[in-house]
Amino acid sequence: GALGTMVGLFEAAVDELCRWRPVSGHDAGPKIVASTATTKRAKEQVLGVFARDLAIFPPQVLDVRDTFFSRQVEPTEQSPGRRYLGVCAHGVRFKSAEIQLMESLLAAGQQMYDRHGAAADPYHTVVAYFNAIRELAGMRRYLDDDVVIRMQRRGRRGMVARQVGRGRLLEASELTSRISSGDISAVLKRLEVPFEPELDTSVRRIAIRDNTREVGRANRGKSSRSKDRVDYHPLVKRYYDRTDQPAHTPIDVVLATSMLQVGVDVARFGLMVVTGQPKNTAEYIQASSRVGRDRGRPGLVLTLYNWTRPRDLAHYEDFAHYHATFYRQVEALSVTPYTRRALDRGTAATFVAAVRQIEEEYSDNQAAAQVPLDGPAVRGVVHRLLARAAAVDGARGEQYFGERIRRLVDVWKRWQGIEGQLGYANQTGKHPARGFLEPAGNGAWSDRTAGYSMRETEHEVNLLVDGGDGIYLPEFDARPWSFATSSPPTGDAAGEESDQRGDEQ
Repeated sequence: GALGTMVGLFEAAVDELCRWRPVSGHDAGPKIVASTATTKRAKEQVLGVFARDLAIFPPQVLDVRDTFFSRQVEPTEQSPGRRYLGVCAHGVRFKSAEIQLMESLLAAGQQMYDRHGAAADPYHTVVAYFNAIRELAGMRRYLDDDVVIRMQRRGRRGMVARQVGRGRLLEASELTSRISSGDISAVLKRLEVPFEPELDTSVRRIAIRDNTREVGRANRGKSSRSKDRVDYHPLVKRYYDRTDQPAHTPIDVVLATSMLQVGVDVARFGLMVVTGQPKNTAEYIQASSRVGRDRGRPGLVLTLYNWTRPRDLAHYEDFAHYHATFYRQVEALSVTPYTRRALDRGTAATFVAAVRQIEEEYSDNQAAAQVPLDGPAVRGVVHRLLARAAAVDGARGEQYFGERIRRLVDVWKRWQGIEGQLGYANQTGKHPARGFLEPAGNGAWSDRTAGYSMRETEHEVNLLVDGGDGIYLPEFDARPWSFATSSPPTGDAAGEESDQRGDEQ
């Protein structure tokens, strides 16, 4: 996909920096060992990402249940595994189905926790997986409104409902692109925080609420310094101390998108709701495998299907067979690092990263002004990068990659000739420097733009449709379509070569 495409391009710089070049003999590079549970056409994908041949180890053997790395066993009480359950509420608004399902799972998780204590902790946190941020934002709003109201009504009717104290709503957390990269580790640590039987059973929550009311009534009208003031129960103090420290407060609901697929290994997750069938099977397998990872605790995955969507309905009707064979259903994704659009976005960062680290004297930020772009070291980098492009994509990828590198080198030389200190990035303080690389997000992409995050692989684009008889109406005040052009530091566009080539279809 898009992520693999950009990784394949940046891997060219990584591979360049990992190689050892002895005085005599061939280059020596690292051996790459990778593992995955969801792949198809692995040879083509490995060529695109790593520019290497593929050797599968171990080769396929006679027994499909024994892959050397794992062995398929029948579910037992000691190894319960993971169960999938499909839910499709025909004739019911999808919003209502989401709210009712979330309320039921929260109440059931509370009931199990009241009965079994810490053993039911994996089902006390609901992991909700969504295919789009828009759908996730809707559920975030429902959690603070409809779900809480229904839970309060359930509690007033004497049924089990999760108690929320101190006027707070459900504790919810996100794993999406809306949170900054620096906060992800803190969120993952908080997801590891378990519920405590002494504080989080229904009986304890009700007792904490009652004690809070009693203390409030007893201290009404008394000075804060009065010796006659009644103090809270120690467990109540402990509960409120925990609530005042968000990092130590357990999470009721985790709202996640595709970020959940890789790198999230929280052993206490045991319950997941997948809202709508994900776009591809590999995403579905990777996301749903985040629950039930503890061998001794079973995982439960509920997929809520939208009956108004034909694709969801088809998966629901074929639910048993699809899940029994979904490793066979994995689609082959494309990895195309040397297409024109990928090179437009990634050439600057890839080339500068390889050149900056190839020699020690090039690595300092202000060394950008002294890098000999026509020297043998840089020419060697260019030669090896183009040879890699030719091995992966043939002459087409090599030719366009060469054009992009030559344009970037020309721009770099012009910036080196301008008065003032040049750096790879902007620098202030005692040794200020003007940055050659321009971070993404500061306007249109140019030859010098470099993405600082994999989330910046591709922005939204306008889809132009020929309406013929007026079917297509252009959007009012829409941004015109354009390809990236390089701009000199003076802002003068004179002499710049505009790339009007279209991306390959």
